[in-house]
Amino acid sequence: MVVKQVLIHCSPLPLLQQSPHGSGWSGPGRGATGRTDPTQPYPPRPLFFRRGLIVSNATRHDATREKVKSSSSGGATKPTSTKIFSPPLLPSPLHPPVTRAHPPPLAAAAAAAAAAGSSIPPGRLPAVSCRETEKLRCLIPAPKGYVTPFPWPKSRDCVPYANAPYKNLTVEKAVQNWVQFEGDVFRFPGGGTMFPNGANAYIDELASVIPFTDGTIRTALDTGCGVASWGAYLMDRNVLTMSFAPRDSHEAQVQFALERGVPAVIGVLGTIKLPYPSGSFDMAHCSRCLISWKSNDAMYMFEVDRVLRPGGYWILSGPPINWKSNHQAWKRSQEDLEAEQNVIEKIAEMLCWDKIHEKGDTVIWRKKADSNECHNKDGRPSKMCKIQDADDVWYKKMEGCITPFPEEAQLRKFPERLFAAPPRILQGRTPGVTEEIFEEDNKLWKKYVSTYKRINKLIGSSRYRNIMDMNAGLGSFAAIIDSPISWVVNVVPTISEKNTLGIIYERGLIGIYHDWCEAFSTYPRTYDLIHANGLFSLYQNKCNMEDILLEMDRILRPEGAVILRDNVEVLNKVRRTVMGMRWKSKLLDHEDGPHIPEKILVSVKKYWVGNEEENSS
Repeated sequence: MVVKQVLIHCSPLPLLQQSPHGSGWSGPGRGATGRTDPTQPYPPRPLFFRRGLIVSNATRHDATREKVKSSSSGGATKPTSTKIFSPPLLPSPLHPPVTRAHPPPLAAAAAAAAAAGSSIPPGRLPAVSCRETEKLRCLIPAPKGYVTPFPWPKSRDCVPYANAPYKNLTVEKAVQNWVQFEGDVFRFPGGGTMFPNGANAYIDELASVIPFTDGTIRTALDTGCGVASWGAYLMDRNVLTMSFAPRDSHEAQVQFALERGVPAVIGVLGTIKLPYPSGSFDMAHCSRCLISWKSNDAMYMFEVDRVLRPGGYWILSGPPINWKSNHQAWKRSQEDLEAEQNVIEKIAEMLCWDKIHEKGDTVIWRKKADSNECHNKDGRPSKMCKIQDADDVWYKKMEGCITPFPEEAQLRKFPERLFAAPPRILQGRTPGVTEEIFEEDNKLWKKYVSTYKRINKLIGSSRYRNIMDMNAGLGSFAAIIDSPISWVVNVVPTISEKNTLGIIYERGLIGIYHDWCEAFSTYPRTYDLIHANGLFSLYQNKCNMEDILLEMDRILRPEGAVILRDNVEVLNKVRRTVMGMRWKSKLLDHEDGPHIPEKILVSVKKYWVGNEEENSS
């Protein structure tokens, strides 16, 4: 088929122009959910995993290419040719801004290929030479030997080597019990730099201060997570953790986390606000995360305060805490470490955080439940941010000021908060969403999820551990399938009419803002099940449908499933496209009968790996 041929061609992405504004990006202005003019194509935003990385263009591109070679091969010693996959230049706040020029539609490319007499065997990746400036439209093969990850909870402790063939951490972190290589699997003892005896013992210590057992703590943020052992073991206590770490010399630590079945994204604290609403998390954590909390006038502490719910906890373990005992091991002067801790203590007091625990290398602060009243004392109003919408964070620069948080109705404990009307709805803080709409949405998604389970008997089983909802709405899909053996990352597109991610967090679920015209901050093959309701209708005339589908294919594991719900005309276009992507698909009628224009497209990605010819240069 023509579509099958063109999908595996590469379309060039020309070098693009720098914005005259320096740190800004050229393109239309952005409103609360990302832009003010919804008729305009959404310009690129610095990808989350590129924030704050200081490297030259040449170094950055070489590093990106080397990483892709390794992850596409099946062994770090046998890199894949860049002719199969090479990512385009990834913008960041510290690199020249660009404006994306969309490649020609597939139909036009197909005509051009046919006119040129192009012939590509069906279902195969071509060896197409690609320049540094090219954007590829290619399928990414799984590495040789790739297998389905172990089911939870075994996946927490064991990851097949072939799925993430990187041994660096087994040497670099050997004495800290991060990861060990045994035979053909990696084993994760649960250790960390600050908890070499295991995350469970470390969490037990925290539990002497933080109430993990009564449902007060449900959502957590782990900055600089490593292989996410802290988040992995918090799941035993019914706590969902959004973990992030950069792609750095530690080599694929976030990929390990996702292979283990733990929520994680690639990211750093840099210059742009984190892609989460204000007051999202019940707890935030830094265990030897190597973040300089005193830098930039302690701006990162202000950002943690922004995403921390009133009454929430911040845990700092590692430098500079207990500097008197550790300064020699850390190879830093006592004066420097003491000054750093003094700054942290001072900012914590300004933020109205009470220090409630200090033992060994760990300190715990608690944000006052009535923090707004505290901020009005002692001249603190001068440090308050002057903003209209505290959840307007997409592509907004971080600020060294205190984000005001409106007084809210009492947030219920989990699991009651999962289906109770969230404070944002009760107080009318999300225009267009009422308590009645919330209740009807829950009823509707109970019916829809029941249909999904009839269609795919594996939903609700350990086969689907890592799940993504690409257009999450109020989070009802995730709420209905909530289970200890799976988790859902709820994505709220930045072009959505309603900003509902704050509601999702108040329900005790996790999620992230994202624009699907760009790559998601994750590695290939990291999700078992992808769900999207109305996504392609939402993105019509915004960016190419094929690009979104190829990104879905990139992050979907072999034999993973996709469930799309949309208008029949849109789904027919999607179905024709995925026929060339090694997906098996079936179009089904709406629950209320064949005359309803909304349909369901269910797909399964076939298992396949790159062969020797495709891996050769």
